[in-house]
Amino acid sequence: MHYLFEKNDSLNTPVECFVFDASCRYFPVKSHWHYFEEIIYMLEGSAEMYSNEKRYILNEGDMILFHSKSVHSIYANGGGAIRYAVLKFDINRFTMTSDYAPRLRDIFKCAEKSNAAVFFESTDAVKMDCGRIFSSCINEMKTQNYGYDLVLDMHIYNLMMNIIRYWLDKGLVIDGKSFADKDEYDIDTVTEYIDEHIQDNIRVSELAVMCGMSYSGFAAKFGQLYGMGCKEYIERIRIFKAEEFLRFTDHDLNYISQETGFCDCSHMIKSFKKIKGITPKQFRINLKGKK
Repeated sequence: MHYLFEKNDSLNTPVECFVFDASCRYFPVKSHWHYFEEIIYMLEGSAEMYSNEKRYILNEGDMILFHSKSVHSIYANGGGAIRYAVLKFDINRFTMTSDYAPRLRDIFKCAEKSNAAVFFESTDAVKMDCGRIFSSCINEMKTQNYGYDLVLDMHIYNLMMNIIRYWLDKGLVIDGKSFADKDEYDIDTVTEYIDEHIQDNIRVSELAVMCGMSYSGFAAKFGQLYGMGCKEYIERIRIFKAEEFLRFTDHDLNYISQETGFCDCSHMIKSFKKIKGITPKQFRINLKGKK
């Protein structure tokens, strides 16, 4: 049986970038959906793509956007080689917008509701500098040099802003709901709140109320979305934050445990070892040994 849902690991791999070559990968790509935004840029050949039952023909240099949760599929359009670049990302983690502007995910939702263009011909893709952006993203993902994740984020912000400007030039009106209180969260964006309040004593029951859901309903939906329980997700985020402190600062463990929301240092050490396999002290020693 073919299941439509494609799971993404938004915690460990919030961005995916690669070149799809139909000659050496399973093709065609059957109908599926996921929680990531997906942007495809044609490098070679011609492909027939469907998004929510609408048909698009992409040739070299064309680009298409598949919104989060949209059902899409990809087939060959005639003979010949087919290669395209793929960029998939969790838009909920891209929150760096000015105070007066709505969140990027709200703008994309507004564009989807307004039926704003998702297909961009090569002439428009050139104006959006898509070729360079995709090439840079793929190179960063391959080499994974120091700070590659930050560079990837920068390129994705650039591409999203170019798409939004295109929509605005074509007459998109961002509705008032997109400018709603930024302190409002739902099950799709509650991870923003977790990340911003990781120092606090975050309770799952309070997150459920914040999302307007029962505790059991929230727990079940969160597990479906993120592949783990909410408590485990919070713990892993705290460990990721602690790892950044260990890697880039000389703060002691007591300070790090306070800044990452652990109740005490011993709790952080125990959690760190459970997830990373070594203690924070050993982690730091290993880092020094690599320098």
